[in-house]
Amino acid sequence: MDARSELHHYNPYRTFSRSEWANLRQDTPMTLDAAEIAALKSMHDRLDLTEVEEIYLPMSRLLSIHVASMQQLYYAQRRFLGVVERKMPYIIGVAGSVAVGKSTTARVLQALLARWSPRPKVDLVTTDGFLYPNAILERAGILQKKGFPESYDLPALLGFLSDIKSGRRKVKAPIYSHLTYDIVPNKFTVVDRPDILIVEGVNVLQTGRLPRDGQAVPVVSDFFDFSVYIDADEPVLRDWYIRRFLALRDTAFHDPRSYFHRYAPLSDEEATATAIAIWERTNLANLEDNILPTRPRATLILKKGADHVVDSVALRRL
Repeated sequence: MDARSELHHYNPYRTFSRSEWANLRQDTPMTLDAAEIAALKSMHDRLDLTEVEEIYLPMSRLLSIHVASMQQLYYAQRRFLGVVERKMPYIIGVAGSVAVGKSTTARVLQALLARWSPRPKVDLVTTDGFLYPNAILERAGILQKKGFPESYDLPALLGFLSDIKSGRRKVKAPIYSHLTYDIVPNKFTVVDRPDILIVEGVNVLQTGRLPRDGQAVPVVSDFFDFSVYIDADEPVLRDWYIRRFLALRDTAFHDPRSYFHRYAPLSDEEATATAIAIWERTNLANLEDNILPTRPRATLILKKGADHVVDSVALRRL
């Protein structure tokens, strides 16, 4: 077999069935109760004690190994260089399509990791806060492409992550409102030297064009120590998005402050047609062009079935 054939058959991931992955939990303790788990999930996600035990506790055990190893390497390199640097946080990226359950996964990880001994400080930010305000997107003619790479203030996001990784104190992240569908003026989340930071967003694993002059061009994932991609087939994602849209039509859209308040009176048929149109125009295009191509860059891939339950887990080989 020649080198090209070997490369064609090489798989950078080791894939586990659900039962195989669940066995890797070993003696990792369950630190969340049923009420806490229920409070962590988004409205359309399925999350229960079994899912946490079989999927997220093995992840917690794996991450504890990675974090401890990275800390040892960091301190060894610091001794080698003979320098004294500020505390360097461990950064975890969580990526995947709209409606796949990124927010739930990020919150569960935050809750589990924060209960490690001796109680590390674990913060969570979403890249939604680094979207350009609607007024800027409208002037650029890309409001309907919100969530695409060009809709983010990338220099601000990179500056934020650089400050975090440098150990700076009280770094501010803008706040995004899903109710008004816009950045909240003069409101910020303050991140103050966490031990672990989770960064959640659809395009956090995006790469940039390679520079012709060989100069460094940073991307968001350069700052990650570990990354998770949540995966599901496109028809499943489409169905989840439609269901979420219908649920919001009956709840949040009734708030007069909601950007989508105009959709509240729609019938089931009208709301479904509207959701399909939005999915195909924006979210499907973003998935196919920008999000799905980044899946092979993740450290860990969680593959979900139509019932929102993780069917398999793929871990990148070292």
